Amino acid sequence: MRRRPLRSALTLSALLLSAAWPATADTSAAQAAQEQRFDSLIKPADLKAWMEHMAAEPNQVGSPHDKANAAWQVAQFQSWGWDAHIESFDVLYPTPLHETLELTGPTPFRATLTEPPIASDPSSAHLAGALPAYVAYQGDGDVTAPLVYVNYGMPEDYAALARLGVDVRGKIVIARYGKGWRGLKPKLAQDHGAIGCIIYSDPHEDGYSLDRAYPDGPMRPPHGIQRGSVADMPLYPGDPLTPGIAPVPGAARLARADAKTILKIPTLPISYADAQVFLGALGGRLAPANFRGALPITYFVGPSAVPVHLEVKSDWQLHPIYDVIATLKGAAYPDQWVVRGNHHDGWVFGASDPLSGQVALMAEAQAIGALVKDGYRPKRTLVYASWDAEEPMLVGSTAWTSAHDDELRRHAVAYINTDGNARGIFSAEASADFGHAISQVADSVTDPETGVSVGVRARAALRVAATGDAAEDEAREAAKLAALPGHDLPVGPLGSGSDYSSFVQHLGVPAINLAFGEEGNAGGVYHSAYDSYTHHETWVDPGFVYDSLLAKTAGRLVLNLADADLPPQNPGGLAEAVSSYIAQIKKLAAHEREEAVTRAALLGAHAYTLAADPTRPMVPPPALDAVPVFDFAKLDAAAARLAKTATRYEVALKAKGPGLNVTAREKLQAVMLTIDETLAPPVGLPGRPWYKNLVSAPGRFTGYGAKTLPGVREAIEQRRWADAKLYIGVTADALDAYTSALEQAIAILTK
Repeated sequence: MRRRPLRSALTLSALLLSAAWPATADTSAAQAAQEQRFDSLIKPADLKAWMEHMAAEPNQVGSPHDKANAAWQVAQFQSWGWDAHIESFDVLYPTPLHETLELTGPTPFRATLTEPPIASDPSSAHLAGALPAYVAYQGDGDVTAPLVYVNYGMPEDYAALARLGVDVRGKIVIARYGKGWRGLKPKLAQDHGAIGCIIYSDPHEDGYSLDRAYPDGPMRPPHGIQRGSVADMPLYPGDPLTPGIAPVPGAARLARADAKTILKIPTLPISYADAQVFLGALGGRLAPANFRGALPITYFVGPSAVPVHLEVKSDWQLHPIYDVIATLKGAAYPDQWVVRGNHHDGWVFGASDPLSGQVALMAEAQAIGALVKDGYRPKRTLVYASWDAEEPMLVGSTAWTSAHDDELRRHAVAYINTDGNARGIFSAEASADFGHAISQVADSVTDPETGVSVGVRARAALRVAATGDAAEDEAREAAKLAALPGHDLPVGPLGSGSDYSSFVQHLGVPAINLAFGEEGNAGGVYHSAYDSYTHHETWVDPGFVYDSLLAKTAGRLVLNLADADLPPQNPGGLAEAVSSYIAQIKKLAAHEREEAVTRAALLGAHAYTLAADPTRPMVPPPALDAVPVFDFAKLDAAAARLAKTATRYEVALKAKGPGLNVTAREKLQAVMLTIDETLAPPVGLPGRPWYKNLVSAPGRFTGYGAKTLPGVREAIEQRRWADAKLYIGVTADALDAYTSALEQAIAILTK
């Protein structure tokens, strides 16, 4: 599901991690030999064959091939020595019965809601059973109204339209993909009174303005369509009818009308070839400069002189989904689990998204199984998961974690996630106290294009990305950290959009998300019928070199976490991250306060009216309420206490950890196994309590993108002053709880 620019994933709120670490974590000669043996078992030919098999037919939820792939994977895992089975759940998954989108009037036009085959791509002709243009969890309806163009359909776009005097109430809106995640576009449209929504892929974002279109290049062809989910994920992911519980037989289910994540207005995605016709019918005001895409038209905002007819009718049935779960029992600590996952369902064939990551996971499992046959035994239990129904909105993983929530809180050391993958630069997002473990692995894996480690190459990319006038403050901060000798690779915070969400955001289980990318380009065919084996092998990762590299990287991290005798957390990373986030929030509050004062002065002087072109009048923006002065003392104190205690813990672990007796080691592991849960207290975030992590969460108006210290940050951004004051204290309490647990660990080490 997830597609974000690699560089932003690396640079967003980068973490400065302490280099202090116990000597017992150093790579031993035996470990190095095992890693070489593990790497030798990863065969690109295997990954290629597996993808060709799994992407041979449409693979969406409910399709015969999706079910067959799950059963086939179980057999593969079992042949490699794993205990594997399917866990099935029944979830709401609507599929289209009837769709219409047409421009009426003297020159009528009907949108093409399917994708034509491409002669050089055999898969594109095998569309029997594939979904047409569709977005899941939109609201069914049959509406006819004038059309208005809302750019990306984000809050700032509606503010710009208001200044132009354009009202979308009672209209159908057309928005382009980009800036915010897909589900925000119809959600904000309905919140502003629109009765229907069209979403299209402008070539400015993923078409011919970036590179040649498929099959001559990697980018979206004129009739390519981006499917997806538009469920209101920032409220909660998973099955809309069973929030917080497992969707098993007998589960209490909401009525569909009461499910808050299902939208109310009909919505369809279309191609840019069809969008050009609809946009060409618009009149009204000339679109602002930042509304203009790359189509060969003059962009207007509308409304259109003739109405648009939009109809969507869906089959709202429960469908079974199939999570594949494979385990290897740990020899020393069987009640401690290292969980590794990727999903296997796609919107059509799903070659790059998600099967490039899935075949990497399978290669790891095959290699680990071979090591076990050679006599190796992981110290901790390994749980490998191939999730179903990720694409509708993380449904399969959320269902499984809901069914096993108490076990995961007690037993899970960490969850390691991958999704789509491509040739290029390594990136990682993670719980802030796991950055050191990631950096160790990144510095031990060799990049095949340059001969240096993937960590060294990623650092170089961060430093280059920070050059130039357009570089943002966060990119410059990440570059400084990447250049510091002895410090770990900066990793980003976790938002959402892939299967780690329920682990870290709801349960408080630490999570890690890994990928390579930026050079091979899968974005042009994202969620379309052209995300095929042929496209992936030609344009995304020829030879499956970087998909194999992902297996080596993620697999090495799995083995490191499985076999470490001491806890893997580096609390100094969390402390440094939190201090950085607090500084950002203070800067945000000061900026918002200054902005309110500046706007009041401009309104008082009638500056907006005087500065406007009289032939193109603009409505002045509304006044902003004054920003209070916030007392951050409690949050500052909690951060300072955390930083001091983290240093004490790391010094004690390095000095005392290797010599701990078995009883003390088990006590230490017990404390650190659940320490990250303190950062996700039951109170959750304001207005959306399913999200409990107070250090990092998906933004209410970013979707996939992370907001750090979200209870405070988003309250300030959204001008909810009472919530900001409240969550300064709530967040400080969570940090203090983590620190108190850390003090227990220090006591065990120094007793």
